[in-house]
Amino acid sequence: MKLTLWRVDDQLRQSVAASRQRHVARTRLLLEVEHEGVSGYGEIDPQPFSLHGDPSVTDVIQELDGVVLLQVHGAFERELDVPSWTRLARFAGSRDASAPAVTLVEMALLDRELRRAGRTLVDQWPVRFATPHQVTTSLLDETLSKFDPVDAARVRVKTAPGTLSSREIAFLESLGRPVLLDFNCSAESDADVLDQLASIPNSVDVVALEQPFAPGNVVDHARLAAQTEVPISLDEGVRNLRDLEHIVRYQAASLVCVKPARVGGYANARTMIERAKELGLRAYVGGFFESELARSVNRTLARHTTGEPSDIGAVATALARPEVGYSPSPTGFGLVPDKGLLENSVRVVSLG
Repeated sequence: MKLTLWRVDDQLRQSVAASRQRHVARTRLLLEVEHEGVSGYGEIDPQPFSLHGDPSVTDVIQELDGVVLLQVHGAFERELDVPSWTRLARFAGSRDASAPAVTLVEMALLDRELRRAGRTLVDQWPVRFATPHQVTTSLLDETLSKFDPVDAARVRVKTAPGTLSSREIAFLESLGRPVLLDFNCSAESDADVLDQLASIPNSVDVVALEQPFAPGNVVDHARLAAQTEVPISLDEGVRNLRDLEHIVRYQAASLVCVKPARVGGYANARTMIERAKELGLRAYVGGFFESELARSVNRTLARHTTGEPSDIGAVATALARPEVGYSPSPTGFGLVPDKGLLENSVRVVSLG
């Protein structure tokens, strides 16, 4: 078995400003697992720096190089076979970087298993929902340019505490879609959120307030939820099954955003979405500005598990060489990296 990790640096065609950072570029970590002539590919897109409990890309590379890839290769040497993707969640440790690192390997192993069997991901997870997609924009850009949500069912709008100006309200009205206001943990008081909500006219359909307070702070979210009819959604505060139990116990939110790379992989994400629904929570699939490879997997997961608008649409990026990228494939995830993409990427780790 051979494990090869590449680093691919993309520019987003349109930057998105959040309360603590501006999303301008994205570093994609691409893993190939090859054995007996069959390859599988995985992708994760870590933050450029550690924030709100999510690790930096440097942290994730160190976790892969120093821990997870060695564990996987050690299992192969002991058992003389490639580990099943269903086992990878057990490799996760307590470090912040462990969840995305395990997700990357799990994804590549799943892709390889499907290709080896001549099956597709839809065979694994049949479509059960006509899941619409949501898109992301921001009120925090200095110049609010016109944003076209195209066919999105919902728009996540990055925001920060404070009442909105007439210009910002006009921007929200121009979207013509239900709006989810994403505070990205920037609020310090109930007034930070409620005052902004009060400044928005009824012409704007605000359907949720996402993660106003810090991850794990279910008490403040519960207090805020009791003061408004607009549902609270939690994102950075959703990492495991215990988080879901706490959210329900405290009545801290009614929606949860489940991001596979944050919860330790697709097996965990599927379990968490099903458990959230059992607990009466509305769950949707989130993302980290992935390329079409990871988005295709997120899309299939979402259509198998939830009808809530999810981050499953394409992310517009501008590669240094736009003619290279991914090619269609009849099995696995339906896409494989072009040879040119790999040749123009940085090989970080090669093992086996």
